[in-house]
Amino acid sequence: MNEAIARMLDRYENRSVEDHVRALREILQEIALLGLWRSKFFEKAAFYGGTALRILYGSDRYSEDLDFSLLKPMPDFDISRYISALEREVRSFGFQVRVTVRKKDAKSPVQSAFLKADTLQHLLVIETASEIARRIPRGQVMKIRIEVDTNPPMGFDTENKFLLHPIPFSVRTFVLSDLFAGKMHAILCRQWKSRVKGRDWYDLVWYAAHHPQLHLGHLEQRMIQSGHVKEGEHLTKEEFSSRISHAIDKLNVNQIKKEVEPFVKNPDVLEVWSKEFFRDVIKRIVLV
Repeated sequence: MNEAIARMLDRYENRSVEDHVRALREILQEIALLGLWRSKFFEKAAFYGGTALRILYGSDRYSEDLDFSLLKPMPDFDISRYISALEREVRSFGFQVRVTVRKKDAKSPVQSAFLKADTLQHLLVIETASEIARRIPRGQVMKIRIEVDTNPPMGFDTENKFLLHPIPFSVRTFVLSDLFAGKMHAILCRQWKSRVKGRDWYDLVWYAAHHPQLHLGHLEQRMIQSGHVKEGEHLTKEEFSSRISHAIDKLNVNQIKKEVEPFVKNPDVLEVWSKEFFRDVIKRIVLV
């Protein structure tokens, strides 16, 4: 096994099949970020979303996809320009992967690609014990979706964060108050198959505990773009408070606990979840 990969594996306490698969996914995610850095991708884009929160800021929730935003709208941006560099980087560490670009919906500003890997084959690359590996069905494919918003709402700031594995490199990301604004937009505005995403509410708790500052101006820009605030109007603190309180009133707490449970190492942390709990959590948000 590659020495850098061995060091990355040392960070994990892998016992179950799920532990090994999660470790493999996160190693592939970090190598993909390295490949994008080598290709100068972060001169045009910034990392955001749940995976950014986990990899760069230490969130304890597992995340599946890699989400990026361009630094400014670019109608001619083409994600396929970065695919060969990304594939080359991942393969250099012994992983035989394929990256395919999803055909773009003409109406959507989001461009997508998928990194695909044979799960069993790559567990063997990281020398997973045979009694664990044999529990993975042959042909099972691990997919990591890579999405880039080519028409981002403005009003955000970015910073460089440094990763040391598999080698030292940097990743441009949204500052935490703008990451929080993006997460709050998902909570207030996103409908996911007519259900609320428990992962969004889990991240809300993380922000309230670790970085409660939320950039209201960037949230406003996102809500204007998505049509949830009218152009020319402002999202006031009072309006924000009303909207998040209404979202809590509508919550199906049991449903969101069930949705997020597979992404949490210790499901016991969800026991306290209730509408009363979330009403207390949002009191800790600091609007900036």
